[in-house]
Amino acid sequence: MPDSAPALRFDGLTMEFPGVRALDGISFGVRTGSVHALMGENGAGKSTLLKILSGAYQPTAGCVRLGGQPKVFGSTAEAIAAGVAVIYQELHLVPEMTVAENLLLGRYPRRGALLDRAALRTEAVRLLQLVGEDISPDTRVGRLPLAQRQMVEIAKALGRGAQIVAFDEPTSSLSEKETRRLFEIIRDLRARGHAILYVSHRMDEIFELCDAATVLRDGRHVVTHDALAGVTRDALVKSMVGRELTNVFNYRSRPHAPDGLTVRELAGPGLRAPVTFTVARGEILGFFGLVGAGRTELMRLLCGAVPPTGGEVRVHGAVVAGGSPRTAIRAGLVFCPEDRKKEGIIPVRSVAENINLSARRSRLHAGFFLQNDWERTNAAEQIARLGVRTASPSTPIRLLSGGNQQKAILARWLSESVRVVVLDEPTRGIDIGAKSEIYALIHDLAAAGTSVVIVSSELPEVLGIADRVIVMREGMVAAEFDRASATPETVLHAALPVTVASA
Repeated sequence: MPDSAPALRFDGLTMEFPGVRALDGISFGVRTGSVHALMGENGAGKSTLLKILSGAYQPTAGCVRLGGQPKVFGSTAEAIAAGVAVIYQELHLVPEMTVAENLLLGRYPRRGALLDRAALRTEAVRLLQLVGEDISPDTRVGRLPLAQRQMVEIAKALGRGAQIVAFDEPTSSLSEKETRRLFEIIRDLRARGHAILYVSHRMDEIFELCDAATVLRDGRHVVTHDALAGVTRDALVKSMVGRELTNVFNYRSRPHAPDGLTVRELAGPGLRAPVTFTVARGEILGFFGLVGAGRTELMRLLCGAVPPTGGEVRVHGAVVAGGSPRTAIRAGLVFCPEDRKKEGIIPVRSVAENINLSARRSRLHAGFFLQNDWERTNAAEQIARLGVRTASPSTPIRLLSGGNQQKAILARWLSESVRVVVLDEPTRGIDIGAKSEIYALIHDLAAAGTSVVIVSSELPEVLGIADRVIVMREGMVAAEFDRASATPETVLHAALPVTVASA
């Protein structure tokens, strides 16, 4: 990396919210022509730091320095004008507008008072070429797959002259092929002299892509490695969580009992063939598959989020009738969805309200009035039980980190009697310390006799925690393995599409 002054430096950044110090004097630099990893557990302060960089937050103390010059951005527009772009997990594009309209939003070329459509398309094509994308500028963004929308977001940033580009968990919803393409773009940006700040919980990505790394913990700077040569994975994990994590999955065998969950010939949208499987009481069943394999579609049919067109679901031997979330929950079959922000939480409500949301239906006075004592007690007990990190139960849940939001969703179902828990990508976007805690909770659920179904696109996770693994491919079950026979090679081979040689 160059020996010049950092292109970007955080200088003594402190950020305080009511009752919480999210950042405490953070200082480190990101050099020109480098990819710098920003790491830490959920709640370590990474998101707050990015929001200060983007101008969404103004720090309580300290500043951002660009090329040595101090900056405190009063808005996102000021950060953009200074050459800063933050590419968030939730992309900031307008789905109903075209690619060209999104790329040049706010700075359309004009011919007099009228929009110059030809110039708009020409400039859009030029920007798309910067990221190697052959997308029609007239396509509506909402019709693009996620990977291409992400490329549009990057092209938009480059079109605004961004020299500092921050990526927030950019591969969390991408396939392996799409991730490779994104890495090519990031390496090209580095070669062209951009300073890249890269936030990810995926260790393999950090060591493959990044030149340097900074670790935050509890809002404080722990360490900055100016070069990753000689730095071990274990050393990074220890600096993130403050302790050794020798076995993050902590698998332990347990007895199983029959008649947990029985699924027979379940059919519906997203499946090419009916699906049959069972999960014993106390068993953890893992589902693995590549993007588009039909795992999430199957789980939504199972839990009534999408009405099935055929088949039968039984919990403890009793048929779950109706094919709706309400009947599934009443049978003790509950679902933690993949997209927790859109489908799992109510962001404008408090942590306590999100936890009590389901179980309160059986605690209402006269069927209408809340039992405030129970609401307070249950929320406090579940927050302590699951280790939800929050300033108070009344804190809006949107202010919590992803890992703590996930714990709150789990706390919701643990507030009542559950028999089957379905977890779709339960640790996506969650740091390794919080993952370890969630894995321990999953094992505790199974040890108590709960049937657990876990869906994950991370093969090590499925192999590390499950008693059995079912592999899906192209909307149908491709294979099933017990724990002893489920290896990375056998599972991945079963997940890969079958190609038929031409005659």
